[in-house]
Amino acid sequence: MGIDQFRDRVKIYATDLDEEALDEARYASYSAKALAGVPAEIVEQYFEFGGDHYSFRKDLRRQVIFGRHNLMQDAPISRIDLLVCRNTLMYFNTETQTKILNRFHFALQDDGFLFLGRAEMLLTQAHTFMPIDLKHRIFTKVTRVTFPDRLLGMAQGSPNPSENPISSSVRFREAAFDTSSVPQIVINSEGILVLANERAQSVFGLSSKDLGRPIQDLEISYKPLELRSCIEQVYGKRSAVNVGNVQWQIHNHDVIYFDVQISPLIETNGKILGVVATFLDVTRSKRLQEELEHSNQELEVAYEELQSANEELETTNEELQSTNEELETTNEELQSTNEELETMNEELQSTNEELQTINGELSCRSEELNQANAFLASILSSLKGGVVVLDPDLCIQIWSTKSQDMWGLQVEEVEHQHFLNLDIGLPVELLRRVIRECLAGHTAFQEITLEAVNRRGKLIQCKVTCTPLYGVARKIEGAILIMEEVET
Repeated sequence: MGIDQFRDRVKIYATDLDEEALDEARYASYSAKALAGVPAEIVEQYFEFGGDHYSFRKDLRRQVIFGRHNLMQDAPISRIDLLVCRNTLMYFNTETQTKILNRFHFALQDDGFLFLGRAEMLLTQAHTFMPIDLKHRIFTKVTRVTFPDRLLGMAQGSPNPSENPISSSVRFREAAFDTSSVPQIVINSEGILVLANERAQSVFGLSSKDLGRPIQDLEISYKPLELRSCIEQVYGKRSAVNVGNVQWQIHNHDVIYFDVQISPLIETNGKILGVVATFLDVTRSKRLQEELEHSNQELEVAYEELQSANEELETTNEELQSTNEELETTNEELQSTNEELETMNEELQSTNEELQTINGELSCRSEELNQANAFLASILSSLKGGVVVLDPDLCIQIWSTKSQDMWGLQVEEVEHQHFLNLDIGLPVELLRRVIRECLAGHTAFQEITLEAVNRRGKLIQCKVTCTPLYGVARKIEGAILIMEEVET
């Protein structure tokens, strides 16, 4: 087949009951001793050596799916081409072997193969498997025939099948079952789908290939309803189970509704052979019922709206009468208010004249303030050193242009910031004591020279002069720092 075809076409399911064995297998790593019996060319082609162990090729390892699987309880993996189960069946009794082989029969494709161990035989399973190579224990699947087919075969084997009452009866029943307009399916006691009429196949997307498959592997087991739980109820109660208003969306996206009845098929000896599920289409009655309910709701709503409208009309009439009386009273109040407004208008005119006078004075004050600010800015810019004005909390109030040139910080960056928190070339922490003494009024003048680095990265000697900032009544309201570069 080749590596590329193998990766594209092959999927291997490796199952075991032992989780530890599965974990070891998933690791796909083997010692040299473990591979001693494997031909060298095989090891070279399919294994990669790393450290002290051999690892199976990762690109081929992806084709192997490991999983825990109980042969006696878990559902079989379907559509298998080759099923390898060597030296396992010999540990089970005959009854258990029969169950497992029935599951193997279902799992294999019709042209698939079963590979057993040397200690295992299939002498009791000639009706499900036949040997291809008995020496090497290789078997192939015998296609299972359904009960109705076997019955028809028996009937058609007679000299004149048309006169055989069994053949006529079976054909008649099958024709009646298939042509019924009500979808019906039959499931045997082992959970296998035995029959499905034409209507059921059309509605639920079944085909003849689905006959003989476990119901749990088919979509109809859980859509349009949880069929398996209903079947369990039938077996438990030994009576029919009815489920109403089951919704199903067909191929053209229309929604139909079924009343589903699951009834047991009981032999004369009381044994349950299986169940028949009948799907009765109640879509028309369901929609008529919904339309009736909708019409009743609309009628109730209309009646309530009519009552509400009558009550609102009566209330509105009373409110109109009350409103008319209020309007007459309001008219009188408006006349009185008009007289008050005339008086207020005269007062407003007088107030407006006063505001105009005040506005003129404020304009003069603003002009004087602008001149004072311009004068102060001119003084600060003409000073040789940078000027910083601090409030009592050491927050910056004024930062002159010369300060910007020395330290590279704009006014917007430092305004209202704590002076001692500035990250500039000047060691501001050494000025704490000097500033505190000025704020405390212990001295009227402090001067200190510090080594600093200006905004251009040049090392300079900076002389810092600190003086108190006096306000009204000679109260200290801050400090003034003048920073000058000392020429050396």
